[in-house]
Amino acid sequence: MPRRRIILKRRTSVDPRYQDPLVGQMINTLMRKGKKSVAERICYQALAIASEKSGVEPLRLFKTAVENVKPVVETKSRRVGGASYQVPVEVRQSRRTSLALRWLVHFSYARSGRSMEEKLAAELLDATNRTGGAMKKREETHRMAEANKAFAHYRW
Repeated sequence: MPRRRIILKRRTSVDPRYQDPLVGQMINTLMRKGKKSVAERICYQALAIASEKSGVEPLRLFKTAVENVKPVVETKSRRVGGASYQVPVEVRQSRRTSLALRWLVHFSYARSGRSMEEKLAAELLDATNRTGGAMKKREETHRMAEANKAFAHYRW
């Protein structure tokens, strides 16, 4: 917590095609080594592939996928005495979104497939249908928080 002043949250840029800040954040999450144009191409082609396969408009499909993957609770380590406890805490809205996007990108890279566009499209479709690696990670996070509910009184 800063002592001098409140740090303002920087606004993420909107993407050029859909004018949506969430897609802009996805592009930034996808980006590697500062290659934004490559990340944009991957993101837009993945959205086109996914919408073509599902028949749903790309932006709606993307927002549904991200909404399904967002975690509600997570665990954080808290040291009490000599022991460390996994304490369940509610996730802030901005962190929910960034975790969801990070998981989608991570599990897309981990998939086997031809191109990153196809892998990302498949992961988005799976997330829309509530399956896939990112959804499994969300369920695992929720299960961990549920299992450690007894330590909730250590929350700070």
